[in-house]
Amino acid sequence: MMPHDQAPEHEYEARPGLPEPLPPGERLLWQGSPNWRVMAREVMHLRWLCAYFAVLLCWRAVAVAGSGGTLLDVVQALAWLTPLALLALGVLGVTAWLVSRTAVYTITDRRVVMRIGVVLSVTYNLPYSKIESAGLRLNADGSGDLTLVLDHADHIAYAHLWPHVRPWHLRHTEPMLRALPQARQVAALLATSLADSAGMARAALAVPATARPAPAAPSPQNPATQNQHPLAA
Repeated sequence: MMPHDQAPEHEYEARPGLPEPLPPGERLLWQGSPNWRVMAREVMHLRWLCAYFAVLLCWRAVAVAGSGGTLLDVVQALAWLTPLALLALGVLGVTAWLVSRTAVYTITDRRVVMRIGVVLSVTYNLPYSKIESAGLRLNADGSGDLTLVLDHADHIAYAHLWPHVRPWHLRHTEPMLRALPQARQVAALLATSLADSAGMARAALAVPATARPAPAAPSPQNPATQNQHPLAA
């Protein structure tokens, strides 16, 4: 399990998204939250569900009318199904809004921090030394998701991360910064930070052991995964 801090009340955060002040020398590079409309559309699949319920209602109306029913029969047949469809869509929309409102993503020059959770707020610190690679998935409107592939020695439960996790990767979960309005710019910033971090690690390895202890070399990056683009500095 990755190290994490629990922050049950946002009022006690040192600053939004960070349970403690940044250590001396660490710089805040970017901070943001998911866009709830993008979250509803891409993560909760609200657009497809709207189409599904529309087709279902039309099919029900045609079936009743085709069996000899009157207009009143059609209205009565839809009277109980329509509220259920609207309720389901409303619940998913509210869920997307709550998830986006309570999530804060932070990128510093040393780590990625994810403060997530609607009922219980939890903060995950993901140091660059634990991130093997990162990927970008863009939507047509420029929004998108950033995927973080962690070292295989570290694992966060899928249920703890959802929906801030790559779908269906249950065995080795991959945290995601989801529904970012300007995903390409954030990806470029993260790519530069990861490259700088790897460069500093390589420079530290060149220092003689008698002068200072050398940290472990960064893990090699994984190949690009399907439907995602690996970040490049």
